[in-house]
Formats: sequence, C-alpha cells, structure tokens
Amino acid sequence: GLVIDGRTLEHVLHDSLQNIFLELTEKCRAVVCCQATPLQKSVLVKLVQSKLKAMTLAVGDGANDVSMIQVADTGVGISGQEGMQAVMASDFAISQFRHLRKLLLVHGHWCYTRLTNMVLYYFYKNVTYVNLLFWYQFFCGFSGTSMTDYWILILFNLLFTSVPPIICGVLDKDVSAEILMELPQLYTMSR
Repeated sequence: GLVIDGRTLEHVLHDSLQNIFLELTEKCRAVVCCQATPLQKSVLVKLVQSKLKAMTLAVGDGANDVSMIQVADTGVGISGQEGMQAVMASDFAISQFRHLRKLLLVHGHWCYTRLTNMVLYYFYKNVTYVNLLFWYQFFCGFSGTSMTDYWILILFNLLFTSVPPIICGVLDKDVSAEILMELPQLYTMSR
C-alpha cells in the first residue's frame, strides 16, 4: 500500500513526476491520499482518468470532496457530520462508509445485469416491429401505407417500452444479495 499526504502530493503532481507516480500506484493494492486539498483531489482523479484510461469512483463526505466527486465517473457521497454538500453533488448517496461494499457489489451487479438485459430487450422489440413493417410493405406493394393506426403504435410503445423496464427494475435479481456479498468475484464475472 501507499500512503501519501498533501505536501508530497503537491510535488508529485508536477508534470515531470506524474508518470513515475502512476507507475508506483499501479504496483500497489491500495493508495491512500490524506490531508489533500480539494484541488489536489480533483487533479488526481483527472490524472488517473487521462493517463491510465480507467473509470474512477470518488467517495467523499464533505464540501472539500465535491470537486473530486464531480470529476469522477461515479461519485458517492456519504452523509455525515460535515454536511450534505457531498451527497448533493454525488451520483449515489449512502449514510455510512460501511454501506459502500453493498452499494458496489450488490446494487452494482444488479444494475449492470438489468441494464444489459434491457438493452437486449430494446433491440429485440425494435427488430420485431421493423421486421413486421418490412414484410407488410411486400403485401401493400411498397406504397408506404401505414399498417397500424397511430393509437395502436402509441399503445405498443407504451406497453412494450414502459412496463418491462419497471418490472425488470423491481423484480430482476439474478443472484441474491447474500451470495453477492460472500463472493465478490461475481461482479467481475458479470462484466
């Protein structure tokens, strides 16, 4: 692991040392930056995004973490004694740091599988409807005649575009939360 404070980080973030610092951090399992300024935090996140081409997750609990949370790909705010500024600027909010594991491993896994299934569903729905229109044009001699009334088209899109995502979003859980917490490897396997 690597622990670096704000004063050292000030020297490391100069252009000449950035690549060496990133090589060092890639070899560590954990990197902790303490006593860093809000600007240093956001610059560090931008550096990791641009140089390592990695997705970033920023976790913060106060107003000094807002810029870091906004720069990151995904921001998590922890509501606490320092106020609600981090929560208001974040994508996700949790009440305590210990809930971060469940947010990432359980809800992240479920969200990922739900989104992938819904993308496949929308492709299937649109291919089905376009295929139906295509074959109907052979029947009517490619005259451009509409096969359905507009209210049927609206009802089709309403039923097949709004109801399945709601049902999938509420009920689709491929693996239980207990198993996901016990086996964190399942998150990487779903990717």
